[in-house]
Formats: sequence, C-alpha cells, structure tokens
Amino acid sequence: MAYVIFYEKPGCAGNAQQKALLRASGHEVEARNLLNESWSPSSLRPYFGSKPLPEWFNAASPRIKSGEIDLEKVTPQEALVMMMLDPLLIRRPLMRIGDHCEAGFDPKAIDRWIGLKQSANMVGDACVRSIADDAA
Repeated sequence: MAYVIFYEKPGCAGNAQQKALLRASGHEVEARNLLNESWSPSSLRPYFGSKPLPEWFNAASPRIKSGEIDLEKVTPQEALVMMMLDPLLIRRPLMRIGDHCEAGFDPKAIDRWIGLKQSANMVGDACVRSIADDAA
C-alpha cells in the first residue's frame, strides 16, 4: 500500500475515477486541490521528470485547445511560470509518494510504480466531462 498525495481539480470526473482506482488497489489517497496550491517552479518541476514539455500541459485546457499557447515555442521556465499563474494548464493529476512525483495518470506506469487493481473501466488521464460545469 502506498500513501498518495493526489493533486486534483475538484469536480473533475476523471480525477474521481483515478482516485477510486487507487483506493480500490489498496492505496491511501490524500486529495488536494491543485488550483489552491502555492506552486513555485521548484515545487512544480519534479512532477514532470523527463517528460517532453508538451506532456506537462493539460491538453483539454481552453488555452491549449485554442492554440493561444504554442507549446513548440515555450521554454521550461516559461511553462512553469504559466502553470503557476494558471493551474488549469497543468496535466492532472499530480501525484507524490515520498520523494517520487508524477504528472498524469498512465495506468501501466502507475501499476509498475505502486501496483493497480485491474479495472474493467478504462482509467487514464484524458479529460472526461467534469462533474461541475466548467471548461477544463
């Protein structure tokens, strides 16, 4: 069993499914509001590890979908500052177990990391319709 600090967007149906799968797999989940966290570049950067910069972003964010942000022209430092100012840009969820951090919900990678119960429902990090009626 792992103790997972799980940064989510409250009301996100996808995050609710992810937390349910983690709990069904025997893990303890402490849910925190991603939008209320006081992020800094140094606190946010570890979640992205060696992922390519475009994978740091929430592809369902209106600013990404509209093309307002050109991910090919953004530097890592600029990305972190943008995410601090607009946390809806951050790929969700952010998860921390001890010193290990991850962004997004890749069931195969999480299964290798901490173990996941096999689920009949497909759970990933693609945005599903939010419980609350909001855009991202």
